[in-house]
Amino acid sequence: MSKMSMMGAQMGRRAVLAGLAGGAVAMTLPGRALAYSVDLARSLIDKVVRDINKIIASGKSEALMIRDFEKIFVNYADVGRIALLVLGPDGRSASASQKRAFTKAFQGYIGRKYGRRFREFIGGRIEVQDAKAVKSFYEVRTTTHLAGQAPFEVVFVVADQNGRFIDLKIEGISLVKSERSEVGAMLDKRRGDLNELIAYLKTI
Repeated sequence: MSKMSMMGAQMGRRAVLAGLAGGAVAMTLPGRALAYSVDLARSLIDKVVRDINKIIASGKSEALMIRDFEKIFVNYADVGRIALLVLGPDGRSASASQKRAFTKAFQGYIGRKYGRRFREFIGGRIEVQDAKAVKSFYEVRTTTHLAGQAPFEVVFVVADQNGRFIDLKIEGISLVKSERSEVGAMLDKRRGDLNELIAYLKTI
């Protein structure tokens, strides 16, 4: 298995944590140009973790877990920014309507792909550890405990501009970079036809 395939498998196994994060009240730190704060970033991820843990413990069907997961993604993520980061250079020639359509299709694709992993987390828990400012972002470190596995680290990256989650790193592997590789391969298979890619994402 190639290194990229191994990364993809690892992300697929654990990326239910793509529950992501969302907006909060803006504020300015003394002596800095940041509009957010470390405390707000941590509070934000506390909410995300609370909502994810609630789904894990809900005992709901897979279909309902997927629905609830997509709600978390929409409520807490900068979905449009993540979608365009994943699309990368291939999105430069896309029209505004294509970008909107891709974002909507990507949102559903992420919800289904990672929402299906929730059953692996039953009996587990996620804990927020700490948060710090890194350049124009905030990193919030969490630890995930799963039955029968060693705890592993997931770092949520929160944007300073709007306080929404724009990436997460599962044991150092970026969700955005991993999805960019996978979505790029899907697009290449369709000879660069973005409309075909959008239609395909709605089916998986």
